Amino acid sequence: MDIDILTLFPQMFHGIIQESIVKRAIEKQLVQINPIDFRKFSENKHNKVDDYPFGGGAGMVIKPEPLHKAFQSLDLNPDSKVIYVTPKGKVFDQKKAKSLSEEKHLVILCGHYEGVDQRIIDKYVDEEISIGDYVLTGGEIPAMVIIDSVIRLLPDALGKKESYEEDSHYNGLLEYPHYTRPKVFLDLEVPEVLLSGHHGNVDKWRHEQSLKITAERRPDMINNYKLSEEEKKYLKSLNISKKYWIDTTKML
Repeated sequence: MDIDILTLFPQMFHGIIQESIVKRAIEKQLVQINPIDFRKFSENKHNKVDDYPFGGGAGMVIKPEPLHKAFQSLDLNPDSKVIYVTPKGKVFDQKKAKSLSEEKHLVILCGHYEGVDQRIIDKYVDEEISIGDYVLTGGEIPAMVIIDSVIRLLPDALGKKESYEEDSHYNGLLEYPHYTRPKVFLDLEVPEVLLSGHHGNVDKWRHEQSLKITAERRPDMINNYKLSEEEKKYLKSLNISKKYWIDTTKML
């Protein structure tokens, strides 16, 4: 996968590129990441890339000319997918991360100020994405979130497929609790089932914990999850539906 990032602050990406899973994916040649400072494409003697919005209003808007030239410098082709990170985009989730991990060439446009000229979006952008219902100073941090979540889904990026298949959100549930040595810490013991060596019972406990945690913390996810009869019975036994506003019709 090739990832081009159009940004005013390419140095912000040095950390994510040089650390952890992303660094190892680059070293394995699973991905190439190329932060591009689109300020360099400005013809203004002061390298200015923004201007006042037509129609008035507060803030500034990124001009179309430098972005157009930046896009023209890229090797755009039918396999390229251009993303603009913006608070008005569709909210990013694990399903979208999985979809993007199957692309060959991602281009991520990081906005600033009041955003970018709409004509650039109309001409080049395939999809507008938000990482949540809040506003950040610019698109660099959202771009890093997308990059990290996508790269870890690339084949061989984590080493084992199971490493991400058991993550929260991958299968529609939040992840179960984890424990390691020592067996007793601060008078708190590891659940006995995890010490039993019975893999079937361990798997059952972990799945039930995922159901419980998801129901308590994200009832919206439980309401969208296709529950089996056994799962419905387990959730009803917890008697948490009223407290957490679970859709009880899912458990009938």
